[in-house]
Amino acid sequence: MATMTKAPARTGQKTFDYSVRDRSGKLITGQLEASDVQAVVSRLKSQGMAPVSVKESSAGKGMQMEISLPGGNRVKLKDLALMSRQFATMVSSGLTLLKALSILADQTESTKLAAVLQECRADVESGTALSTTFAKHRDVFPPLMINMVRAGEVGGFLDQVLLQLAENFESEVALRAKVKSAMTYPVVVFVIAIIAVVAMLLFVVPVFAKMFSDMGGVLPLPTQILVWMSHGMTYAAPVGVVLVILFPVLWKKVKDRRKVREFVDPLKLKVPVFGMLAQKIALSRFTRNLGTMLKSGVPILQSLEIVGDASGNVVIERAAKDVMESVRSGRPLAAPLAEHAVFPAMVVQMMSVGEDTGALDAMLYKISEFYDQEVEATTEALTSLIEPIMIAFLGGIVGAMIVAMYLPIFKVMDLVQG
Repeated sequence: MATMTKAPARTGQKTFDYSVRDRSGKLITGQLEASDVQAVVSRLKSQGMAPVSVKESSAGKGMQMEISLPGGNRVKLKDLALMSRQFATMVSSGLTLLKALSILADQTESTKLAAVLQECRADVESGTALSTTFAKHRDVFPPLMINMVRAGEVGGFLDQVLLQLAENFESEVALRAKVKSAMTYPVVVFVIAIIAVVAMLLFVVPVFAKMFSDMGGVLPLPTQILVWMSHGMTYAAPVGVVLVILFPVLWKKVKDRRKVREFVDPLKLKVPVFGMLAQKIALSRFTRNLGTMLKSGVPILQSLEIVGDASGNVVIERAAKDVMESVRSGRPLAAPLAEHAVFPAMVVQMMSVGEDTGALDAMLYKISEFYDQEVEATTEALTSLIEPIMIAFLGGIVGAMIVAMYLPIFKVMDLVQG
């Protein structure tokens, strides 16, 4: 009985012991790294082997422990953008889907995406359509991608669809990066302000409070308020720490619930300054996704349903449903949008012109590009405006606390001099 050497290990995959018979009938054993048993069987069959048994290896299980960080097993949009562009390049170069999927699984930095691509390769090898196997992994591949790939398979232009997906994902990644960059500074300053205030109330003010009590007399009102806040902080600080830890966990669980979104999403659009930014981001995402899907040949009703869900805002989603009903009844696509305040007149008019001229997808891209530029300009303006405001805010709070602590000392000095 011959023995094959172990295949190179891949991070995050399992080790399987197998025994196979080659073309001459010789029994061969060995080990392979793969996502599951089916992937091992498919790989062995592709090498001309007849699998006899495949099972997960138990060697070293008691000594091995895999450590994963929170969020480390999540597939990012950036990973999908890179995968789509590489996939498009390989398909247009004449590589088979099986070969392309194998290369993508080896090249991606995402452990979860690599495992999913290996499973997709095994499904495609067994005769399943690429879009169908993508649909089995909706936690990784968004509906936008699944439906566009399906349209590309039917129309015979999968490479073009993948390229459009890559451009779409890259634009979304760039948009998110701009917003994140603009919001980083004010958030950091705000957190520093909170930490500074809490630290002074917990550690600095009690020292002065003891000194004030030794002096006797009546404290000025600002100092009394500060001492009262210091006493209250000793009870509020532990509660605050628990809330800071629990809130993100709870919010992650409830944020996608329909009732929560119906309450929160409209508020996002009404917040001063930031509401305008949220509206522009939602409009850019809606028009870009709709233009991409229409250009790829996805039916308009199906496209509207998908982009409504992908917009990230219930208000936009409702508008998309109204448009779907309008199109179903034979009315124009752009007309119902005028009934929703979230869509400016410019967007409605441009979509109407695009519909009349038969160039709706191109017009949607232009609207998306316009709002991408608007988001960039708004975030830059917000950054330049927020910086001095946050500095003044932080300085004002700390300064007011220092003055409140020193008021009794000034009062005592006035009495001594008197």
